[in-house]
Amino acid sequence: MNLHYLVREPKNIQAQNPLLLLLHGYGSNEEDLFSFASELPEEYYVISVRAPYNLQPYGHAWYAIHFDADENKFSDDVQAQQSRDLIASFIDEVLEKYPIAKEQVTLIGFSQGSILSYATALSYPEKISRVVALSGYLNENILVTEYQKKANQHLQFYISHGTVDQVIPVDWARKAKPFLENLGFSVTYKEYPIGHGVSPQNFYDFKNWLESTK
Repeated sequence: MNLHYLVREPKNIQAQNPLLLLLHGYGSNEEDLFSFASELPEEYYVISVRAPYNLQPYGHAWYAIHFDADENKFSDDVQAQQSRDLIASFIDEVLEKYPIAKEQVTLIGFSQGSILSYATALSYPEKISRVVALSGYLNENILVTEYQKKANQHLQFYISHGTVDQVIPVDWARKAKPFLENLGFSVTYKEYPIGHGVSPQNFYDFKNWLESTK
């Protein structure tokens, strides 16, 4: 496998089970989002992936974030595109290794993992059915060219963000809903009075969304 990961196998075994693929944020690791795997619906494989770039002294990233002399933050979009493609090929590897329904792959990303979830789903819609984008934003610069022409109308998005997020401004997150709806996608968007994190209500709401959509 091209990426390190943790797996929780489904309790309700079917011929082919759906998959929830968890993508953590900058500076974290595969154990972070996996901590709530036991609370996710039992029919899913839950796989939490470690991002490929090591940070010092610890933690991992999907791509580098740099600061210029004026403390402006910018992303390494080339690394982000490489990670987007790594995730897409990792999905292929997972489908070969486990009896997963290839038309039922959902990405759940937090922060940088959320940014990569948007990019992977829009660039490789044939591999993804739904996206849960937590505390992230949609970066058009890391999408493949002519992504609009792909067969993607099945994609569904759940987006949430904290109104007092000091890491990724809520204004950035709000742009995703009209952008995606303009492309014809089904989008659920929610905000919570929190910072850069996932509140219990947010978790409850996206879990309900998972159970009410397919």
